[in-house]
Amino acid sequence: MSEERVRRVLGAGLAKAELAIYALLTILLAATALGAIASGAKVFWDAVVHWTIGADTPRVLNELLVVLMTVEIMNTVRISIHSHMLIIEPFLVVGLIASIRRILVITLEAATLTKQGHWASTDAQAVFRASMIELGLLAGVVLVLVFAITLLRRYAPAPDEPPLLDKGRSG
Repeated sequence: MSEERVRRVLGAGLAKAELAIYALLTILLAATALGAIASGAKVFWDAVVHWTIGADTPRVLNELLVVLMTVEIMNTVRISIHSHMLIIEPFLVVGLIASIRRILVITLEAATLTKQGHWASTDAQAVFRASMIELGLLAGVVLVLVFAITLLRRYAPAPDEPPLLDKGRSG
């Protein structure tokens, strides 16, 4: 068997394996998203029934933002299957959603902590201090991700434009 034929057969086999893995990944991500929606709906329903919507809002919000992140990852997989290349912007969007999700959850948990009136304990003060440090770091991450997304959109090559590595080559 010639070397070229081996490369062609091996490449085709790897492409089929890659497509199968992407398909399985998409199915698992869709199942995860549906499970998170069901879980969020159950938590919300239980909160409505027991009149604890204010206390359970962080949990419901957390579940819904997990769904949003999962759908964004599915979108990234779909784009990867379609274009046969790795696109970085959807990963940045997922990171942005995850950071904002964590900011919202920390804020809601801190609000719950303040409503309970347990500020006298040293543990509550330590939790609050750690939460504020985490919020500051997450705010920095959000700014960096937004800046990166802005740069990608501003300086991304046009759809018809060849990648930067191919610009100097002649056909």
